[in-house]
Amino acid sequence: MSSITTHVLDISLGRPAAGVPVGLEIRAGTEWNSLGRGETDGDGRITTLLAASHKLAPGTYRLTFDTSSYYLRTNKSPVFYPQVQVTFDIADATQHYHIPLLLSPYGYSTYRGS
Repeated sequence: MSSITTHVLDISLGRPAAGVPVGLEIRAGTEWNSLGRGETDGDGRITTLLAASHKLAPGTYRLTFDTSSYYLRTNKSPVFYPQVQVTFDIADATQHYHIPLLLSPYGYSTYRGS
């Protein structure tokens, strides 16, 4: 399993959000470098953004959720937030970081999960 994982729940439907494209990046100076991409599975999870052998480094990371394509597929268009970006800092690179996203067409919430 990746050391950074995510889980997307569509709270407007009360179920996992399957098929949400997600990208993971790390900041290097003023640039963002891609580390991985994926799409949420039937349970709304991505556990393979990074290879299991990938060693995290302290730094600033960003998850980008393509909510627009998800809502177009589920006929919930138009959507107010076509993209959600969650930026977070990792100080202790030995830990696992789980970043859930609670999603609806007109709002979202995120937190550090376990």
